[in-house]
Amino acid sequence: MVALLHVYFLVLEMFLWNKPFGIKTFRLTPEFAAASKALAANQGLYNGFLAAGLAWGVCLGAPGLSIKIFFLACVIVAGIFGAVTVSRKILIIQAVPAAIALVFLLINR
Repeated sequence: MVALLHVYFLVLEMFLWNKPFGIKTFRLTPEFAAASKALAANQGLYNGFLAAGLAWGVCLGAPGLSIKIFFLACVIVAGIFGAVTVSRKILIIQAVPAAIALVFLLINR
């Protein structure tokens, strides 16, 4: 689920940032969206790497436990950093689901 969230973030930031849906989602002005499009695409790419890492760990099954832990930790750190520097909403949208997934992963190993 966390990987799918990050694929969604990738699409929003790389392809929809300066489109009406992206502008509404991120509460941007059209001018700011246009000026920051390249930065958002870069951020979207990083979210894609997080999704890919999580998918990789899932595909490996039990041997991918350390990979899943690493990438979930990365998502949690990114969510905390985003909450501190951009919006507290990022903590709920990004870090909390990853933290919940990490807890379940550790309980069920």
